[in-house]
Amino acid sequence: MSGAAKKRNVRADSAQVLYDILESGKSARECLPAAQQGHSEQDKAWMQEMVFGALRQLPLLQFWLRQLLDKPLKARFKVVEHLIMLGFYQLAFSRVSTHAAVSETVAGCKPLKAEALKGLTNAILRNFIRQEMEQQIPDDEQVISGLPKWLYKKLRNSYPEALPDLIKSMQSRPPIWLRVNKLKTSLAEYSEELSRQNIEYSLSEDHPGGLILSKSREITSLPGFNEGEFAVQDGAAQLAAYYLDPQANERILDCCAAPGGKTCHILEHQPNLKSCTALDVDAKRLIRVQENLERLDLEAELVTGNAAAPEEWWDGEYFDRILLDAPCSATGIIRRHPDIKWLRKNADILVLVALQKQILEKMWSLLKPGGTLLYATCSILPEENAEQITEFLRDTPNAALSVLRPDENEIAPGRQILPGEGQMDGFYYARLLKSID
Repeated sequence: MSGAAKKRNVRADSAQVLYDILESGKSARECLPAAQQGHSEQDKAWMQEMVFGALRQLPLLQFWLRQLLDKPLKARFKVVEHLIMLGFYQLAFSRVSTHAAVSETVAGCKPLKAEALKGLTNAILRNFIRQEMEQQIPDDEQVISGLPKWLYKKLRNSYPEALPDLIKSMQSRPPIWLRVNKLKTSLAEYSEELSRQNIEYSLSEDHPGGLILSKSREITSLPGFNEGEFAVQDGAAQLAAYYLDPQANERILDCCAAPGGKTCHILEHQPNLKSCTALDVDAKRLIRVQENLERLDLEAELVTGNAAAPEEWWDGEYFDRILLDAPCSATGIIRRHPDIKWLRKNADILVLVALQKQILEKMWSLLKPGGTLLYATCSILPEENAEQITEFLRDTPNAALSVLRPDENEIAPGRQILPGEGQMDGFYYARLLKSID
């Protein structure tokens, strides 16, 4: 460990990340890697575990804080509330020793420039232990769910019978899925290589090229990473290429493509396309798409453009098939990105639904007669999914449903996957056909 790393306090930096997410509205993807700089690999992993854990259990941590803190801390000392909640999380949910959880958390006050609050922090954490606060669970299902009130109410209304299992899945740690690049190797060959290296995994009947690692591992250390033999992609996202079913010599558009996992899978699934265009509004995110394409030895046309304004970038040639991975609430991947539930607000949903409708209509206009559009989100909210598609089918005479499941119809279109189903993330798909007339 370098001298610089020794000077960093992992708890103080973790508390600052929590503060930036919850008070400043930054995403974990934005602020966690920056805070991890200068820390050892072990401490980097610890920081993610603690920050994500605290985000999963935030309502309960806040409940305990209200019991033990007489009045909220203000201004520059507000970050200490997040430090204390990290202490609660260590004491209630981690294997950190009681002594380290208290003493090291108190020590975090100094680098946060809140040394005057060391006594308060120490007293609160010791009261937490003395009063056995971790046994004090409120009789409030929303707090226990770990979800914000608005989202808990939406899920309770949409999935009343499935709610307990849904909440449990959303609180769990997700598995790591791999998608084998069949242009480089086969599922059987890659599985054998994992077995030879004593890397445990399981297979899924519904995913011809997918497997699930039994334990979390450093991805770049897995066999075949540099050779492009696999990509990391959740099982739900892997279904996109199969549902789109691209054929040889077709012109394909992957709309809102970054970071490119589905683009790459489309090219692996059907290497004889006429063309594959990956569109995204964010040029920086398209850099990630290019990196993924290069590692997997694939090629696509990358276009920076607004899906809601195709007149700014479209060349006038219609597409045979379009994958529309629409901007959404991302409520289906909360277990993977627990900051999402605190960054999203109820008011955001109406805005997203309106944007999805606009993009869907625009993409439909770029689809040739007889073509297929696959609408996808990583949301579990009906207004973004089945309700969105039902309205589109009602208002679009030349659109028809192409069923993905036997009991599907225009009143309940598409396939809604809930988090945990088949070990997958939450996802939604609906496949639409454009009439020739």
